[in-house]
Amino acid sequence: MYRCLLVGGALSLALAADSFAQESHQHDMSSMSSGGIPATREGSGTSWQPDESPMYAVHRPAGDWMLMVHGTAFLQYLDDGGNRGTNQAGSINWIMGMAQRKAGAGQLAFRGMLSAEPWTIRGCGYPNLLATGEACDGQAIHDRQHPHDLFMELAAQYSRPLGGGLHLQLYGGPVGEPALGPVAFMHRASAVPNPLAPVAHHWLDSTHIVYGVATAAVYGARWKAEASVFNGREPDERRTDFDFGAVDSWSARAWFLPSSHWAFQVSAGHLNDAETPHDSGPRIDVDRMTTSAAYHRATLENTMWATTVAWGRNAEHGGDATNALMFESSVTMRDRHAIYGRAEWAKKSGHDLVVEPDHDIFPIAKLQGGYTRYLQPRRAWTPGVGAMVSLGIVPRSLETMYGGRVNAGVGVYLTLRPAAQEK
Repeated sequence: MYRCLLVGGALSLALAADSFAQESHQHDMSSMSSGGIPATREGSGTSWQPDESPMYAVHRPAGDWMLMVHGTAFLQYLDDGGNRGTNQAGSINWIMGMAQRKAGAGQLAFRGMLSAEPWTIRGCGYPNLLATGEACDGQAIHDRQHPHDLFMELAAQYSRPLGGGLHLQLYGGPVGEPALGPVAFMHRASAVPNPLAPVAHHWLDSTHIVYGVATAAVYGARWKAEASVFNGREPDERRTDFDFGAVDSWSARAWFLPSSHWAFQVSAGHLNDAETPHDSGPRIDVDRMTTSAAYHRATLENTMWATTVAWGRNAEHGGDATNALMFESSVTMRDRHAIYGRAEWAKKSGHDLVVEPDHDIFPIAKLQGGYTRYLQPRRAWTPGVGAMVSLGIVPRSLETMYGGRVNAGVGVYLTLRPAAQEK
């Protein structure tokens, strides 16, 4: 039964993508720009990435509308070592559609983003040693990455000029992403060939799915200032419903792009009732701060180098503040050979890791990297095959719990994403 769901979920994404791609054709990518900025700059939600970014998407016009589909699917087998390591076959996947057109003096866009992971990832998540965040079966999820919800984004965006080089942007919907943190990991060029979520995810970009959000921004050619109100509570373990709640959290973010190669952001927010309670206490408020820098450069022979460095800080009300650092980079040569790596360090509580003492803070680190070989595109979609290795590193106080201070993990996978489009 599970295998049928697994294969069926992955194939449904591929078949939908193939049907759309058969009707697509090449066009000037500048037509997809929003509010006077290059289309390549747009990341997840209202986030920005460097202008010199690859664009993996399939587009076609439909009357006054421009339609777009993009996404990624992995069919993977993961095996983590140590006492807390597990193994699992599954499919990490998401697919996004967007429809955009002119509306008066501005541009209007609708977005929908879905994942089949509620059916293609078993249990509380896929193996990812030292990953934490959200809850399942009555306790905090640990050493696994939780599945994405079925509905990852259902939102609208409107941009228009204000005069004097300024533009207004409005964004919101029942499911979306507030102005907090860097570009979400699945949309970052530095992480596209990598199937695993960062273990620092819940310090950086975990709010890429919230159930209720509204954002307003003002921006110029190289900067943007934006603010959001949203529902900051983490989704529950029922992955196919809508986890609506009071829109009582807030965030603010500023972007600066000094050249086509760089994108810097700094952001802060208050997440009301964000985390699951310790024992039988109330839900926990979190104050989050992040900053990040992304560097992209296309070199000769169609090679793209993409790097992201990010820092995040979570201060739980009534608890200690913890920090996380992440460095990730990928080099994709001729859209065929992708080499990627990620190094992370974070401090996590005993509650997060489900170890005793519950309120102690433990420094952990993870090194992870791999290689993806992309094959010849078929109807604008690129299949690939890859492998990865990882090392999870824990302090001496957790050596017995994990079976060693350093525990290795491996993974192999098939993948499918759109081919890189001409700019």
